[in-house]
Amino acid sequence: MLATLLRPHSGSVRIAGATLPGEAWKARASVGYLGHEPLLYRELSARENLRYHARLHRVGRARVEELLAAVTIERRADDPVRELSRGMVQRVAVARAVLHDPPLLLLDEPRAGLDPAAADLLEPLIGRAAGRARVLVSHDVDAALAECDAALGLRAGRQVLCERAAAVDPARVRELYR
Repeated sequence: MLATLLRPHSGSVRIAGATLPGEAWKARASVGYLGHEPLLYRELSARENLRYHARLHRVGRARVEELLAAVTIERRADDPVRELSRGMVQRVAVARAVLHDPPLLLLDEPRAGLDPAAADLLEPLIGRAAGRARVLVSHDVDAALAECDAALGLRAGRQVLCERAAAVDPARVRELYR
């Protein structure tokens, strides 16, 4: 629902002052989404993908080049996405998610397919240092708890955990999901 991909069955959701589902178009400008799928066109290059999304968000080409450099993909920026490694595709997908400088990031396993150096490279864009509100989905309980302020656990669509992340025992979380 936060990604505006699903409508609430009842009630409403507010994101950055926009009420869903009626103002989903407005909310999308405030959300950077990095899902399981990279949402990149495989036949286009990394640069073409980012330029396409930049036009959608009315972002200049300088921002595209800035992000290609930030994720160190400049050398392969004109290769079709289908020819890039999984880690390179993930880095481009992160660049796409932050392209329009959204105040809220929705991140599903943002470091999937990345080696430790590449994961560190993304810290200024999607980590705590980015200074954005983030909703992080992760199977790496220890890393997620270290990175987050609050932990919310869901099981079968029901809340099973809602606490300050610093107060949560990772072993307890793992036990909840056995």
